[in-house]
Amino acid sequence: MQMLEKLPQHTFTTRTPWYPDAVTFTGPLLRDVIKAAGGQGSTITAVALNDYKTEIPFADAQRHDVIVARLMNQRPMAVREKGPLFIVYPFDTKAELRTELYYNRSAWQLRVLRIR
Repeated sequence: MQMLEKLPQHTFTTRTPWYPDAVTFTGPLLRDVIKAAGGQGSTITAVALNDYKTEIPFADAQRHDVIVARLMNQRPMAVREKGPLFIVYPFDTKAELRTELYYNRSAWQLRVLRIR
């Protein structure tokens, strides 16, 4: 968490299928997290605390300002609130992001990122 806090932080507000109102998320860009970790590859596998896994193409991190959110509405997220980390796309910025494909790539209660 300390490493994530030291990276440049980005904030956006977006509507999601998981909350009734728009939510403000804050955290580092996924591409900055990958760069800081020295990750290289073509696919990112995000694994949640409950072992949910989703595959995120490396290109998504470059094309979209995907963040590893550590704050929701300016507060840390508890596990019961989909925390402590949540991969979130800026859904309201592009119509193409408001689809099941991108909703399924979002992972809450993030435990680990595996890059291959």
